[in-house]
This record gives sequence, structure tokens and C-alpha cells, in this order.
Amino acid sequence: MPTSAQPTLSAPSSAHPVLAEVVRSGFVEGRHRGSLVLLAADGSVELALGDVRAPVFPRSSNKPMQAAGVLRAGLELAGERLALAAASHSGEAFHRELVRRMLSEHDLSAERLQCPPDLPLDPMEAEAYLASGAMRERITMNCSGKHTAMLAACVLRGWPLDSYLDPAHPLQHLIHSVVEEAAGEPVAAVGTDGCGAPLMAISLVGLARAFRSFVLAAPGTAERRVADAMRAHPEYVAGTRRPDTWLMREIPGALSKMGAEAVQAVALPDGRALAFKVDDGGTRTLGPVLARALTLMGVEAPVVTRIGRAPLLGGGREVGAIRAAF
Repeated sequence: MPTSAQPTLSAPSSAHPVLAEVVRSGFVEGRHRGSLVLLAADGSVELALGDVRAPVFPRSSNKPMQAAGVLRAGLELAGERLALAAASHSGEAFHRELVRRMLSEHDLSAERLQCPPDLPLDPMEAEAYLASGAMRERITMNCSGKHTAMLAACVLRGWPLDSYLDPAHPLQHLIHSVVEEAAGEPVAAVGTDGCGAPLMAISLVGLARAFRSFVLAAPGTAERRVADAMRAHPEYVAGTRRPDTWLMREIPGALSKMGAEAVQAVALPDGRALAFKVDDGGTRTLGPVLARALTLMGVEAPVVTRIGRAPLLGGGREVGAIRAAF
């Protein structure tokens, strides 16, 4: 298994199409380029914009595969706990409380977590958190559920705890295999994610294929268990004010997970799937690009309009918007 490498895009970002425009007062003041792939129900590529076969770091869009890895290690998780293991949670009180309970259930302390101390990911929650006098904590970091599950799997298997984030650790070897199996391609590079965990690079086609494989997996498999938990408890995957939650709650059977640096993957229950990456990492583009991609896939629901709305303000009033450009 590779421990470090630099994935190289086969085409420069300037060759990638514009996925989103920033329009202020009727004037296009900015453009965001990227790549996007839509898969048909049979898994074939229905639409490809940009270079969808070059490796990217999916960032937190890899979390369903990481959660499947801890299940394959033998850890028994279900319901909200399994959803939290695949989460980029908002740091709301119910997220923090469940992380604490999970740590206690496996005789672990928060000091064992190797994710960095952080504030809640949700801005409104962060304001309330700071106003209460609270400080940055590892439990509050959006990846703390994943790290707790990884530690719990290591306790179960008798694997080292101090090195659980080492790419050479048995758990990370297992997760590496899950990613390759789900994506249907070799991991192109291994880096370090913002939370400190190993990060596996795959193509956008591979990422969409992985999400498709989770929703189509046989009941009882690790992949299907993760997909079912995420879809049943989307507020634990994201938060009460997050598009992933809205989409999984309002589109029956949809599996959705965003990642940092403007990555998004979604699979629908019939096997259709999408994945995209905005080159400059502008997460403000996620909603408009995702909504347009879902529309092209034939998804019609009020939540699509809600997700796609990204107004620009001037003097406290709406003067423009970020809009999809494909």
C-alpha cells in the first residue's frame, strides 16, 4: 500500500469547464472550474465534464468507506452510532453527547482521539458554543465520530491505539482495501486529511461508483449497513442545517456526503450516482452545482431548489447569486 504520493491531474485546471458563476448585480465577477460525472443506473458514464478519471482527494466523501472498514474489522455499530462514524458532524449538542457515549461504551477517553481540537463546524452552533464559554475540543471536531469508531475497532481487535492513523496500521490497510473495492480502481495516492487520518485518492468516476455500490449492496453487508444508517439518521451524518441532511431526509433512498475542498458525492437507490470536485475548493459552490446535477439526473423535489439557492448580499440585501453554469 502506498504511504505517500502526489496525484497529478491529467489536465490543468484551466482546461476544466466552469461549473459555477458568481453573479453580482447582473455582472459575472467570478467563475469556479471543476469536473463532474453522472452515472446512469447501470453504472455507465452518462455525463462527464472536465477530467473525471484523474485522481482527487475525496476528503470526507471517503467517510462511508472508512465506516465500512471499521465494520469489516468486526466492530458492531448501528443506527445513530454508525451514521456518526461516517459523519462530518456539525458539532451540535446531540453530536457531542453521542461521541462521549460511544467513547464511554468502549472504555476510551477523549484524550485518545487524535483529531485536532476544534469548534463546531456549523457557524451558528460555533457562535452559541463560544458564547457559553466552551473551548475547542477533540470531541467537537467534525470527524470525532469517525475517530471514535476507529479507536473502538482497534480496541476490539487488539490493534495499537497510539498509531491508529498510521497508513501502515492494520485498520488503515483494511480501509484502503475497502476504498479500492468500492471504487473499482487502485488508490492513486495516500495523503493526510485535515483530521489527521489517511486520505485515499481516487477518481471522480471511482467515487461515484463507490457510492453506487453502497446503495446497491446486499442487505447485511458492511456497505449496505453504512448506507442504511446514514439514510435513516442523516442529522448525525451532517447536522440540522446541512444540505446532506436535507437531501437524505427528503429524497427517499438518497445517499449523500460532502467533502472539504468542494467535493460532493450522491447515489440514488436505483444506482444513478454523481460526483464532482470544484478546483479551487470553493464550498459556496456545492449547493448550486449539486442542485443542477440532480436536475440533470431527473430529480424533482423542493429540496433541490432549497439546496441550489446561494444568494449574494450587498448591504444586507440580496444583490446576486452563485449559479451553476452547465
